[in-house]
Amino acid sequence: MVFSSLVFLSVFLPTVLLLYWLLPSIAGKNILLLAASLFFYAYGEPVYVFFMILSSLFHYVCALWIEKNRNRSKTLMVFVVVVNLVLLCVFKYAGFLAETFNSITGMGLPVPEVALPVGISFFTFQAMSYVIDVYRAQVQPQKHFTHVLLYISLFPQLIAGPIVKYHDVEKELICRRFDVEETARGIRRFIAGLGKKVLIANYMGEMADTLFCAPMEQIHMAGAWLGAAAYMLQIYFDFSGYSDMAIGIGHMFGFHFKENFYYPYHAVSIREFWHRWHISLSGWFREYLYIPLGGSRKGRARTVVNKFIVFACTGMWHGANLTFLFWGLFHGCLLFIEEFLPFFQTEKTGWKKAAAHIYVIFAVLIGFVFFRADNMGQGINWIIKMFTGIQHNPNATRLVLSLLTPVHLAAFAAGILASAPVAETVGKAKAMQKVLWPASLLLLLLCMLNLAGGTYNPFIYFRF
Repeated sequence: MVFSSLVFLSVFLPTVLLLYWLLPSIAGKNILLLAASLFFYAYGEPVYVFFMILSSLFHYVCALWIEKNRNRSKTLMVFVVVVNLVLLCVFKYAGFLAETFNSITGMGLPVPEVALPVGISFFTFQAMSYVIDVYRAQVQPQKHFTHVLLYISLFPQLIAGPIVKYHDVEKELICRRFDVEETARGIRRFIAGLGKKVLIANYMGEMADTLFCAPMEQIHMAGAWLGAAAYMLQIYFDFSGYSDMAIGIGHMFGFHFKENFYYPYHAVSIREFWHRWHISLSGWFREYLYIPLGGSRKGRARTVVNKFIVFACTGMWHGANLTFLFWGLFHGCLLFIEEFLPFFQTEKTGWKKAAAHIYVIFAVLIGFVFFRADNMGQGINWIIKMFTGIQHNPNATRLVLSLLTPVHLAAFAAGILASAPVAETVGKAKAMQKVLWPASLLLLLLCMLNLAGGTYNPFIYFRF
């Protein structure tokens, strides 16, 4: 089940929210949310819901063991991390590792085909952070398993984040504010995210998929740039839209999840981009990998090495493909360059700020070409087409023109506008406050009509 489906919008969410309002106690509300979350996951993963429950039980027990056996807590914590990494490797990388081994050695080992549980990377990282924080004595282990299970399985953030740390919701699992104002705030935030997803990301996804799935001989310079730009907008509005919906649903039920995106395409360095993009993931890697490796405390050379390790892991976290690894290392190289160039060490204004902004957009665009490509060969050829694809190709031209429909052009323009902070400034104006609800309801109606038409409606981050 996805947030941008009529089943979720028309049946699941209204039913759960109504029952939540009717239940008087926080204990009853928690039982309802737990049951709803397990049903939400089982709706699409009827078998792997048991895997998610067992994973939660494993981390619950291990946290209690660590607290009771402080003399062996480090060994237990390492055991938890190793078990999680092994499971991730089995589910996400077994096939990739077997294929890589066969290509290097020439052997013919069978390549396992393991179905990937939806959202495994998200709920595994979330559960690991809980146990690690208990080991660090930053939180007390939760004595009630149902609270741990609710924390890990809470349906707004279960399958595509944001990654929520236990200490951020520890108190709200037991006592939280729930009123009309919070619910209304959550509904408006949810509708805004739904609009991003349905009215921008979906149309950009149609353009990107049509072009990236076409034979390379049907792609020329215009098509290559259009496909890259469309995917850049798709992935941002797909994931930030989902995060907005998750945060909005959290407000409806009294939970406050931290922001996951803050206008990343407005950054003036790749370092700033990562402070604005997928904040919960970059924060997780910073806190649980970068800092334990030494962070920036052991000299500039070690800092660079640590960043390369983090970004290699960030790339591979997204999937078992060399394109993801390359994407991570590409960003690591950009950070390496920024670390040593004086231009990026000072505050920028005027033309310097404009130049830095153009550099970030261009660099991120190039990186996302490889992120989207099916393999490294396609990614390299796509970049070549972007810079040398000037040729008379009627088929390629027809393909591009077929995508430049009024609705796609409108979505493209809306994506560019909504990716800039100007949208936030306008939204805070007093005059806009009076039309928030009418605008939100109109946006919801447009989304529902669009979804009723059965249009293209994937979620990119579900496969991670």
